Amino acid sequence: MVDFIDKHRNEYGVEPICAVLPIAPSTYYEQRARRLDPERRPACVFRST
Repeated sequence: MVDFIDKHRNEYGVEPICAVLPIAPSTYYEQRARRLDPERRPACVFRST
């Protein structure tokens, strides 16, 4: 879903897309931040890899 939002965010905006999709804007922003900074991922992700 993050890729979809990234692809269409300039045309529609993040919040309107999230209003239609089953995702909160804060979830989108957190997932995007985690892609840029892997240290933001939860500790359980590091333990399971």
